[in-house]
Amino acid sequence: MARIPLNTLPAFRTVAELQNLRAAAEVLHLTHSAVSQQIRQLESTLGFALFERQGRSIVLNAAGAAFLCSVQSAMMQLEDGVQLARMASDSVEKKLRISVVPSFAQRWLLPRLERWRERHPDIALEITTSQQIVDLQRDGFHAAVREGMGPWQGVVADRLFDDPMPLIVVGCAVDARRLVGAPPAAFLKEPLLGDRGAWQAWFAAAGLQVPFNTVAEFNDMGLMLQAAEQGLGLTLARELLAADAIRNGKLIRLSPISVAYDTAHAIHLVYRPALRDWPALTALRTWITEELAASRLALLQDASSEQDKGTSRPPPENDK
Repeated sequence: MARIPLNTLPAFRTVAELQNLRAAAEVLHLTHSAVSQQIRQLESTLGFALFERQGRSIVLNAAGAAFLCSVQSAMMQLEDGVQLARMASDSVEKKLRISVVPSFAQRWLLPRLERWRERHPDIALEITTSQQIVDLQRDGFHAAVREGMGPWQGVVADRLFDDPMPLIVVGCAVDARRLVGAPPAAFLKEPLLGDRGAWQAWFAAAGLQVPFNTVAEFNDMGLMLQAAEQGLGLTLARELLAADAIRNGKLIRLSPISVAYDTAHAIHLVYRPALRDWPALTALRTWITEELAASRLALLQDASSEQDKGTSRPPPENDK
């Protein structure tokens, strides 16, 4: 078989993915006839058709679909190789593009970025927040911080912080301080923020099965914690994400009762396999792992301190 003309493969992949010659030509910045010519050249070299022409439309046939899988894989490896070579070049600035869940970025990552800069002043972080699972290859990201169970296709996923991440009741440190130590039933008289199912699980853990309503729900826990800080209501928050605000005096934990909820998944760092040994990514993986370990230790110390406070309180005096 004659050697495959490699210059035709980008055109084949683009046409196959878009199933439209004109749209592919626009993406490739080529003329319609130039793209058609490249497809005919590739099919001629292979000795068989890759597409079925149906009027003005063009669709992959069985042979084309099989060939596309190999082409996509080969081109992805080639693009990764080019990117790695660019990263290894001393003339290129070291920059990590990462996608991060908004709540994790706002409530945990950003307060610690100064320590990253002090440790790695030569590696810039470009952070994009998204609730959606991004395609690292297509969207040009080196890594992403994701919450979930996985697995995710085409990436390596390193588990950074395991379940459980219990949900705890927090409120504004000024407005809600009066509720510290109050019976769980007292919370029913307060505005409740967040997922109703999570609150049902918490009240059940507290031994209550009563009707109630929440006043607002959020698709991002960072926003919900901000609302609680402003005194808009009580909320259930992941302990890891609320811990800094509790230490800073913006939020206060109102009850020792916590509950594991099915949306509280583990935290992963995901990245493309070709970047596994890239020094900048290794630095990020090591730093996040160490910072999360420090956060875990701080949570344990906070819990121990609260327990000591509880056991050291003097017993109530007998009524006279």
